[in-house]
Amino acid sequence: MIFKDICARIIGELYLRKYKTWPCEGRNRENPLSKPRECQALIVESLTNIKLIGSISEMKTLLGTKIGMTQIIGEDGVVTPITLVQAGPVTVTQVKTVETDGYNAVQVAFGEGKNLSKAVAGHVKPAEVTPKHLREFRVDEIPADIKVGAKINVEAFELGDIVNVTGTSKGKGFAGTVKRHNFNTSKSSHGGNGNVRRVGSIGSMYPQKVFKGKRMPGRMGHDKVTVKNLTVAYIDAENNLIGLKGAVPGPKKGLISIGGKA
Repeated sequence: MIFKDICARIIGELYLRKYKTWPCEGRNRENPLSKPRECQALIVESLTNIKLIGSISEMKTLLGTKIGMTQIIGEDGVVTPITLVQAGPVTVTQVKTVETDGYNAVQVAFGEGKNLSKAVAGHVKPAEVTPKHLREFRVDEIPADIKVGAKINVEAFELGDIVNVTGTSKGKGFAGTVKRHNFNTSKSSHGGNGNVRRVGSIGSMYPQKVFKGKRMPGRMGHDKVTVKNLTVAYIDAENNLIGLKGAVPGPKKGLISIGGKA
């Protein structure tokens, strides 16, 4: 019964938005929601018009560099930890469509580069930029205002938007199993012979091989990492700053993609 009451409340709210009045109770001819089909049609129509927050199809996507973490204090006194990102503006350098390339995508440029190759310089010449970074984002539909040379900045976002952030994590170099895979160390006394952080046995006599995927020492970090569902908590359009609630992967001055995977 609780689920049924919730559904009825949702249908009533949708009806109120469309007809500016609350539906009358009871199954009678004056009530437009007295028939299940009409209820279903109203729900489908309302859901069709809903815009997803942070949808990539709206080109809510930016490139930026990580500045570092700080905190902001709201009007209610709540302290929110945020990561500041110097985001954008980015310039559209290429628009790909299903007809010409087989898929919809937008390529954007960020930063000021130097010593560009002739191929890259010729490619970005219509946009009149000399970028340091080029990234491509796939979209469901190409927005009408997105053309070569168009600018996208932090004003594309709003406070409260939910975004995904992609960056390259900090490189740790060659690391052992204790640091890389959280292995336990062996005893440092009672005959340990000093082999405290060594791997130990990596297999048996049979099948006379080391299985693929065996956790062993190796390169750690410097991987592409995506953190999902971060909230936009701060926007400074004048200085092209955006604050994301929580931590963002990568070191300071590292390249960050906000809104979608690059």
